[in-house]
Amino acid sequence: MNTIQLIKKEGYTIVQLDRGKVNAINLEMVHELREVFHSLSKGDDVKGVILTGKPHFFSAGLDLVELIQYDKPKMDDFFTAFGSLYTEMLQFKKPLIAAITGHSPAGGCVLAVTCDNRYMAEGEKYVIGLNEVAVNVQISQDLTACYAYWLGDGLAHRYVLEGKLLKGPEALSCGLVDELLPLEEVLPRAEKQMLHYLRADQEILVNTKAKLRKSLLEKLEANPENAMNQAAELWWKPEIRGKMKAYVASFTNKKK
Repeated sequence: MNTIQLIKKEGYTIVQLDRGKVNAINLEMVHELREVFHSLSKGDDVKGVILTGKPHFFSAGLDLVELIQYDKPKMDDFFTAFGSLYTEMLQFKKPLIAAITGHSPAGGCVLAVTCDNRYMAEGEKYVIGLNEVAVNVQISQDLTACYAYWLGDGLAHRYVLEGKLLKGPEALSCGLVDELLPLEEVLPRAEKQMLHYLRADQEILVNTKAKLRKSLLEKLEANPENAMNQAAELWWKPEIRGKMKAYVASFTNKKK
């Protein structure tokens, strides 16, 4: 694995995003995450998973600098794979906890909202949220349904349209995250919660999670590839691509 580190514990596994400084999501990371979650879904030795990042960055979202260079077949592959990863994580039967170690906008938030719990590092500079509209990336119906599952329909509607990024206290207030903690305590808190889950009868726990998610999973589109095709088509629209390139240039120049 080039973009992920696995830390095996007694009864559960920590999946640590490990790609560069900010854990930006590219095609390789998506493929590796799919492989890992497929493997962890099998067998009884792993009863739960914690997804975490690096200090200050859970994930900065999609690696637009790299993605803007993809040709059409590779970009189509990315949208299909990322959409499949989201669905597979949302349908993951075992306890899944996000230890959000810093920034988690856009694609980082996409991964986080699939989880049963989200513990986030406190700090004025850290943000989380679905700001796809603001960066000209099409959001799927499935993702809006999941956001509304945690935030409520009205608030999710307003925040998604606005492309709003939330600081920790806002995210806690609206239910997007469960708890804010000092950075060094985020992963231990997630592990404490995982150990709580592991004390339960696992068949009952898995059955109960399925019942709790039933209404959300029933809202998933029957043909999710349609949403991915729409996102891919809009990605190549000249005016959107122009805005995307300008956006990439704007934050690339800030690093110089």
